[in-house]
This record gives sequence, structure tokens and C-alpha cells, in this order.
Amino acid sequence: MPRTTQLRTYTVKEGLLDEWVARWREEILPLRLELGFEIGGAWVDRERNQFVWLIAYEGPESFAERNALYWASPKRKAMDLDPDDYLVSTDDRMVEPMQL
Repeated sequence: MPRTTQLRTYTVKEGLLDEWVARWREEILPLRLELGFEIGGAWVDRERNQFVWLIAYEGPESFAERNALYWASPKRKAMDLDPDDYLVSTDDRMVEPMQL
């Protein structure tokens, strides 16, 4: 399958941005990497209470199939992490590189 990249922007509930970032770094990131995803970067926009990151996958399955594998994984379930406890909204966009 071709490489697929998503730009994800999460608006985090007031007062929970640092906790969300810590859990993302300690729990979500390692599992995403273990499952073959690549992380192109992650940023915090404190003014807007947002967490922004780039996630990509290129492998035998589609991005959607690999993402479903992530959500179904026993390690993901063991996190006891419900995004709704932290996030007000999410905006996931498929993006592609352009020639500079």
C-alpha cells in the first residue's frame, strides 16, 4: 500500500493538555511505533489548547486497516485511556507532500 499520512489536531479539555501529552508520549506513541506507524512530529499549541501531530503508515495494509489493528490491540485496551476523557474535538486530515 502507498504511504498515507494524517495531520491530526486535537483540542484538549481545559487543564488537561499536559496530562494528555504525557499519556500520548508514554502510552500511545510506543504502541503506534510498535505497530509500524511513523510519527513525523508532535506540537503543542497552548494558546488554543491543542495537540497537533503527524502520523504515517506504509505497509501491507491500508492506513485504515492498520489503525483498526491499533484500536483492537490488547495493549491499547490495557491503557484504560478513553480519548473522550481528554479531547473536546479532533480533526484528522489526510495530507500528501508537495514538491518544494
